[in-house]
Amino acid sequence: MQIGSAVWTGLTVMTMLLLAQWEVGCWGMTLNSIPLRPASLRPLRASVGASLQRHKRNWVWNQFFVLEEYTGDDPLYVGKLHSDVDKGEGKVKYVLNGEGATSIFTIDENTGDIHATKRLDREEQAYYTLRAQARDRATNLPVEPESEFVIKVQDINDNEPKFLDGPYNAQVPEMSPVGTSVVEVKATDADDPTYGNSARVVYSILEGQPYFSVEPKTGIVRTALPNMDREARDQYLLVIQAKDMVGQMGGLSGTTSVTVMLTDVNDNPPRFSRKSYQFAVPESLPVASVVAKIKALDSDIGPNAEMDYRIIEGDGLGVFRVAPDKDTQEGVITLQKNLDFETKSSYTLKIEASNRNIDPRFLSQGPFSDTAMVRLTVENVDEPPIFSSPLSKMVVSEAAKVGTIIGTVSALDPDSTNSPIRYSIDRNTDLERFFNIESTTGVISTAKPLDREANAVHNITILAIENLDPSQVGKGVALITVMDINDNAPVFAIEYETFLCESVGPGQVIETISAVDKDEPPSGHRFFFSLTAETAGNMNFTLRDNKDNTASVLTKRSGFQRREQAMYRLPVLIVDSGTPALSSTNTLSIRVCDCDPDGTPQSCGTEAFMLSAGLSTGALVAILACIITLLVLVLLIVTMRRRKKEPLILDEDRDVRENIVRYDDEGGGEEDTEAFDMVTLRNLNVVRDSKARRDVTPEVPTLYCSRPPPYKITPDNGIFREFIWDRLKDADVDPSAPPYDSLQTYAFEGSGSVAESLSSLDSLSTDSEQNYDYLSDWGPRFRKLADLYGHGDSSNIFSS
Repeated sequence: MQIGSAVWTGLTVMTMLLLAQWEVGCWGMTLNSIPLRPASLRPLRASVGASLQRHKRNWVWNQFFVLEEYTGDDPLYVGKLHSDVDKGEGKVKYVLNGEGATSIFTIDENTGDIHATKRLDREEQAYYTLRAQARDRATNLPVEPESEFVIKVQDINDNEPKFLDGPYNAQVPEMSPVGTSVVEVKATDADDPTYGNSARVVYSILEGQPYFSVEPKTGIVRTALPNMDREARDQYLLVIQAKDMVGQMGGLSGTTSVTVMLTDVNDNPPRFSRKSYQFAVPESLPVASVVAKIKALDSDIGPNAEMDYRIIEGDGLGVFRVAPDKDTQEGVITLQKNLDFETKSSYTLKIEASNRNIDPRFLSQGPFSDTAMVRLTVENVDEPPIFSSPLSKMVVSEAAKVGTIIGTVSALDPDSTNSPIRYSIDRNTDLERFFNIESTTGVISTAKPLDREANAVHNITILAIENLDPSQVGKGVALITVMDINDNAPVFAIEYETFLCESVGPGQVIETISAVDKDEPPSGHRFFFSLTAETAGNMNFTLRDNKDNTASVLTKRSGFQRREQAMYRLPVLIVDSGTPALSSTNTLSIRVCDCDPDGTPQSCGTEAFMLSAGLSTGALVAILACIITLLVLVLLIVTMRRRKKEPLILDEDRDVRENIVRYDDEGGGEEDTEAFDMVTLRNLNVVRDSKARRDVTPEVPTLYCSRPPPYKITPDNGIFREFIWDRLKDADVDPSAPPYDSLQTYAFEGSGSVAESLSSLDSLSTDSEQNYDYLSDWGPRFRKLADLYGHGDSSNIFSS
């Protein structure tokens, strides 16, 4: 570092050890890249050899070195700064600034000695840049310009190699040749790779031999044995070591694990566990059903274990097929045709299983396939009857009479028993019972008249039942088509609404009509239109048949006036082309209207008269709304009056025998006789005639010509007394009963009623002074009552 004529001196332990060699062999060069000024080292150089000469140069060193991880108790000496201005008089002081100044590095301001006060780690920071300056102690002014120098931390082997990507997982195919690359491991050393061997790493394998090896310099793991079989062992665990100092003694080391998986190759053929299989198959098994499953074993996995199955020999070709199950690799045997025990009772198949993906490298080991024999035994099953034709198509005319034979179905028992068959119709498919079937012959006939227009096709299910085993039921379908006959007359296609303008002239078409017919003749419809004989000669309209199943209505005159006649009815005769031909008369209503210049009707018929009277459509709607409102009000009034006139007699459905009225009133004890009338319970013979029972409907069994003798039946005192005492006893022992006197009300119906007849007919024989003559003023409906109750002669009203 240049500081005028000053010389900076820096010494470390290693620098002093190497200084003699530098003086002898490299004079005038640098000591570990540290420029030196000759004047600073003149005494040390003289001790080495006085014979060496060199020229004076104008340069100084600018680097110091310090060892990392120093563990001594005293501060580590780094070097010394010295200026030629410093004459040793103490007038110069040295100042240090920069990275780590005062915190890590300190300087003696008198001598310029630099020390490290903390342990340094090169892996954390490799060098420090500082600035030094010599200042006058008295004035604190610089005596030389500030110069910069570097303190480098010198590396020692204090870091072991590390596998940053470990542990490793690798794969290699089984049966790989020796030397096949498996994986490359990589260890890093944090020490300085440019200094010594601290960061030079070599690899070795600690575990995993003799199956695998590792290259010492590259760390590539390779196979070391041939023919490693996955089926025998599929996983290996290796331990790899990385050691620095080129593997020499004293070097640091690190390890990692490598898990090697052997991947599968197709080196094993499929093999059946047995050479023959036997299965039983019921003859009723439906087509496409699974018959059996067989499986060839393959030690390989994945695509290398995928297999194909095929039938290569046997009498079951075409009856059975075999296909692989992609999930389980089983051979699934399915049925292709119906089985019949009576025809053939067993089948034999030779099935081959072969690998789908074959590795040519292993073909020398033999064929990658195997075969097995499969015997299928058909089991006899009691089968339901089978129709000779599952679908029978039949036709019948809708004019067919009841009992007409339509067709015949037949079914047979496929079993050896050959049971007789009984036929019937599934009525769920013939709800209206249009058809019958003869139970023994299968002859189908009509049971009701048919109508093609209601139902053109009948799809009925025929049941064939075995007589010996009714549980065996076969089903067949009879499709019966009803043939059409001409039994429907043509009618108007739509409900026509024809308008006739008052300004229309003669010969003008006012309507085009068409017809429809429910029948469907094979050659299509052909309709003929004409006016009826009665209206053929009318002077108002005429009809023209357009020969295309339409007709046009034309006017024969002009001068139609809606005030004279608002509506015309024109009978139209329509005849179809069927055999026999049918016809119908349809009436076309024609309304006379007032039209605008474009011929659009404006007002027609009765509405026109009302409009001419000055009533608009809105006024008509308002009048109609008022009328409806009045009607609703009248109905409400009538309903309210009927509700007010409901009889006071209680409904029969209501139980009024025990209507208890509760009053929260505390009695005064036995002395209190004002709250309740105890006479009601004590004297049962007292009958209050003035109070009539309103909870009993009066009953009038007969009508008397004269007043019947009045009678009162006093209730049986013994019965009532016994009933009331029983109730009182129950009340006395009831713990929930009140402790004070209370009125117990009992509803009891004795052997007779104390009420007399409530019929007003009894008043005929009474001497009542009531005058009922006013009933005559109420109209004819009350005249009969007026005759009965009036003062007129009523002696012969009931003559018998």
